[in-house]
Amino acid sequence: MQEHPDGQGLWARTAPPAPQTSALAGALKADVAVVGGGFTGLSAALHLAEAGARTVVLEGCEIGHGGSGRNVGLVNAGMWVLPDELPKTLGTVHGERLLTLLGEAPRLVFALVEKHAIACEPERSGTLHCAVGASGLRQIEERARQWQARNAPVRLLDAGEAAAKIGSAAFGGALLDERAGTLQPLAYARGLAQAAMAAGAQIFTRSPVRAIERDAGLWRVETPGGHVTVDWVVSATNAYTTGLWPELRWELVHLPYFQFATEPLPDALRKAILPGRQGAWDTNKVLTSFRLDGEGRLVFGSVGALRCTGPAVHAAWARRAIRRIFPALGAVRFTHSWYGMIGMTDDSLPKFHRLAPNVIGFSGYNGRGIAPGTVFGKVLADHILGATPADDLPLPVSDPHPQRLRALREAGIEWGAQAVHLLRMLR
Repeated sequence: MQEHPDGQGLWARTAPPAPQTSALAGALKADVAVVGGGFTGLSAALHLAEAGARTVVLEGCEIGHGGSGRNVGLVNAGMWVLPDELPKTLGTVHGERLLTLLGEAPRLVFALVEKHAIACEPERSGTLHCAVGASGLRQIEERARQWQARNAPVRLLDAGEAAAKIGSAAFGGALLDERAGTLQPLAYARGLAQAAMAAGAQIFTRSPVRAIERDAGLWRVETPGGHVTVDWVVSATNAYTTGLWPELRWELVHLPYFQFATEPLPDALRKAILPGRQGAWDTNKVLTSFRLDGEGRLVFGSVGALRCTGPAVHAAWARRAIRRIFPALGAVRFTHSWYGMIGMTDDSLPKFHRLAPNVIGFSGYNGRGIAPGTVFGKVLADHILGATPADDLPLPVSDPHPQRLRALREAGIEWGAQAVHLLRMLR
């Protein structure tokens, strides 16, 4: 391995450089302070700045440091839960509104990539949800039925069609979602930042927010090197929330997700494995994802953290899993490894919070960060600008509620994933 697995691995190696930024020093006045430099915060900043709002982004580390720079890079439509669950959980109005918004979210992502010429290896050929066994086939059949009832362009593939798309006979079928695609996530985040700055937003990195205080009807947002006085504050920290809004951290169970990347595959294997360049994942509860990057590396991941005994266990499992799914690859060598945290809510759906007057944000993307993060950033901008009234938002306002036994559940996920991968190696 070439880097510490807690970094951003292959994405840091292949992304264009981030725009030049510095830490906040001194006092500023603006209309909006965005806390967090990931997909949501950068999308909000871009759309605010384009509308003429004076916007400042405050990022505690670097652009895309959190989940935005560590994820698989699948630009998916909807959420992990089945479409029919959204109206059942949120009510018909918000449920259907959110389904429509998230169903169209990949279109916004790729439109921004094209508009701002973001070099992020975009592939708009869809994604594949791959069925493991009879139960997995039933899962994708039901998902297809529910999306097709809403006229979404999704298509069930039988075992033969799936094998041709995947380059493997390991699955009993697959669901092709033609709305979706892939990209290089850290490159996309850096491109959003560059576009936001070109539109007039100011971005400060290494500027963790220590406190926000109400002062004469405005918010004073403080960092170690200075402060910003604003009308509005956007919370865009999600699974990487630290001390500023502890209630946001308490409502999320952290699910670690790791990835390994191989050397670039030979041309013949690139043409045989995922020849249509779709990203893929399977129906296992402890799922497996796989895709090719722009240089033909196989990026292979699953649930788990690369720390303690995790690196050895997960790497050994990944090699065996790749050999089983793609036997033509033989023994592979991993050149990069990394992992990040996914924020899981109690109902696997995102939340919209009004944390104080004019302090708003979305949280809990449950493994679907790119498209929801981008579109939610635009929703926040539109709401602040007055274009989207509160009654028209895609989610109702909710208060953060701590999840019971959160720390115990997080430990169970991390160590349970290692146990699952050990058991799978013994089969």
